[in-house]
Amino acid sequence: MPQDVRRRIMGKFDGSPGQRAVVELLLERGFSVNDEGRVVSGGIEIPYTQVADEAGVDRRVVDSTTDAILADDELGDIFRNISSIPSFRDVAPVLGLSVLTIRVDDAASTGVVAEIARVIAEEEVSIRQAVTDDPYFTDEPRFTVITNGEVSGVLVKRISQLGFVEKVDLLSP
Repeated sequence: MPQDVRRRIMGKFDGSPGQRAVVELLLERGFSVNDEGRVVSGGIEIPYTQVADEAGVDRRVVDSTTDAILADDELGDIFRNISSIPSFRDVAPVLGLSVLTIRVDDAASTGVVAEIARVIAEEEVSIRQAVTDDPYFTDEPRFTVITNGEVSGVLVKRISQLGFVEKVDLLSP
């Protein structure tokens, strides 16, 4: 995917801060737009009023945004096919799992995930889930790793010392 995709998407809404807010929300949550112009997650329709409240806009802005999306071939292809994935990030501590949230200087560079996973494996920690935010669709992409049990300070330090890592946050059970 070309690096300028997010910029092109957002550029199509330069004249409308409200529509930009709706598009940001759709991208952040992985909501798609079906052929009828409805905002959906899988097969579940999300009422415009709820999307509007979350985006801080009027319901009619959501309607005009989905119309604009479907009127544009590129946007239609993207938003008809985008989907969300379940994440354990918020529930992990309740389940006795740890959450490492890692920010790197260039999330699109090769080998970032592999290098972090290698360090985690060397510390004999089991990864339950790993989710990367797409650097083309978010301004501050994160790599979130859910692990079994508690994570040691040694592991956090080793990850922090990787040359491309800007910040590591740990949430333990």
